[in-house]
Amino acid sequence: MAIIPILILAAGRSRRMRGRDKLLEDVDGLPLLHRQIAKAEATGQPVFVAVPPDAIARRAIIEESKATALIVADADEGLSASLRSGVAQLPDAPAFLVMLGDLVALETADLLAVLGARNAAPDALIWRGTSADGKPGHPILFDASLRPDFAGLAGDKGADALVKKHTGATHLVALPDARARFDLDTPEDWDAWRLTRT
Repeated sequence: MAIIPILILAAGRSRRMRGRDKLLEDVDGLPLLHRQIAKAEATGQPVFVAVPPDAIARRAIIEESKATALIVADADEGLSASLRSGVAQLPDAPAFLVMLGDLVALETADLLAVLGARNAAPDALIWRGTSADGKPGHPILFDASLRPDFAGLAGDKGADALVKKHTGATHLVALPDARARFDLDTPEDWDAWRLTRT
């Protein structure tokens, strides 16, 4: 498999967590961000993590790994800033994989499935994970030819418009259950999820 950098988006402010950082929430004895980096590193691909400049605890987790922190100076602008800045800082490669830092159910096998889809559907430009019932989610693999389009992203919609523009060149990869879409945004979400794991 070619060298495909993985970009973990971890520059959000967790505003709905009311003072808690969801990327530092405990998952099986480790902070969520630590778990996500480990799952990504297990693919054998280089891992990069987009973070705001003042996220000291997140950056400390990254420094304990082999991943590289990418500082997003204008992270408060929203998801588009993370993508715009993060993608611009990635090394040259034939494609790059984007995953959300808070998708707690994603496994290494899911990342490998989307990475492998590039060989299975070589004519596509985007390879995207979906839930088992076909709802689009993450991770998303982008062909390098789309990289310049990220420079123009703005607002908090991320790459939605870019992905929609290339619907006809998108190959969907069904992942188990709702792993491609399952996130936990509030303390109540986390409490309810933990009750299902005891």
